[in-house]
Amino acid sequence: MYKLNFDTQAFLANDWQQAPKVYKGAFPDFVDPIAADELAGLACEEEISSRVVVTKGDDWEVISGPFEDYDQFGEEGWQLLVQAVNHWYPDAQPLVEAFRFLPDWRFDDLMVSFATPNGGVGPHIDNYDVFIIQGEGRRRWTVGPKGNYSRRGGNPNSMLIEDFEPIIDVVLEKGDVLYIPPGFPHQGETLTLALSYSMGFRAPSQQELAGQIADQLMDEDKGHKRFISSPGAESHGVVSLAEQQGIMALIRELCDDGDTVAKLLGKLLSQNRFELDVQEDESLDADELADALDDGALLRRIGGLKVLRMQGDSAPRLFIAGEAYVIDGASDDQLIAVANDVVVDAELALTPHWQAFFVQMLKSGYYYLAEE
Repeated sequence: MYKLNFDTQAFLANDWQQAPKVYKGAFPDFVDPIAADELAGLACEEEISSRVVVTKGDDWEVISGPFEDYDQFGEEGWQLLVQAVNHWYPDAQPLVEAFRFLPDWRFDDLMVSFATPNGGVGPHIDNYDVFIIQGEGRRRWTVGPKGNYSRRGGNPNSMLIEDFEPIIDVVLEKGDVLYIPPGFPHQGETLTLALSYSMGFRAPSQQELAGQIADQLMDEDKGHKRFISSPGAESHGVVSLAEQQGIMALIRELCDDGDTVAKLLGKLLSQNRFELDVQEDESLDADELADALDDGALLRRIGGLKVLRMQGDSAPRLFIAGEAYVIDGASDDQLIAVANDVVVDAELALTPHWQAFFVQMLKSGYYYLAEE
């Protein structure tokens, strides 16, 4: 069980997406949810996104996983980063739960890093919010102000920027948390062997929204309405302001349709950037689900799965992993409860319309039966 000891509501009012902040001792008596060798084992798997960053003087080399061994990297000057550990390692879920004062749709993944002395990833800027939780060991973090920073070495494709003047310079120790909003440059330097946890929170970009609109229109064979212009033109080669506004009104019309918006956002916001640990089970039926729950089994969603209910949605549906699921007969309170709870209430799961839905979820590998 992980519980933050600072006022999360004050944080949301004063710091969220506004300014970086250090919370010393945010997790008293912090215990690492994963050991370094277990993390290294995850990075051996093909389907898990991992990389090693090697420090080379004032530069860094990135090597993508999977990895069979780490002897080649030596005893210092490198860092292993493994994405979406919460998808593959159930013991990491309690740490994720500590940050559910923020909505699930914003949560991206839990990245875990193991770093040797002098290991780091160099100065960079993220386009998402991140909480860095220090586990074993000590790391020094510097954070700079927002500004226009040049790419390192003048390379426009580099993820790194030139050095910055820090507004925060702190050594994180076990249980400390550093919050960094989007746009603030930062850099970590490892002082001792260390485990760190990065909790990332994202929001969709205009590009992602536009792509989702296009995908949905094609999937549903909609969006065929065309612009109708008034006769005549002020000039042969000029598109009038009225015509420009009329064409753009076609897009706004799509966004005024509540059902279209619910489906568009529900599908987009419930998607994951990284693979899920899906274990399909075609053998289970409704009777076996009922027997298992009666015997005390828990019906639990897999790590990282996003289950969302869109407020105001006229249909009784949930959005899961980029798809819409209609549960006929479900109440709004029930839909919200399933969206909120990682473990499903057994009584709810055994009502007829929900039982069929959860058998489908078990067969899809999105939920599984666990021991209490």
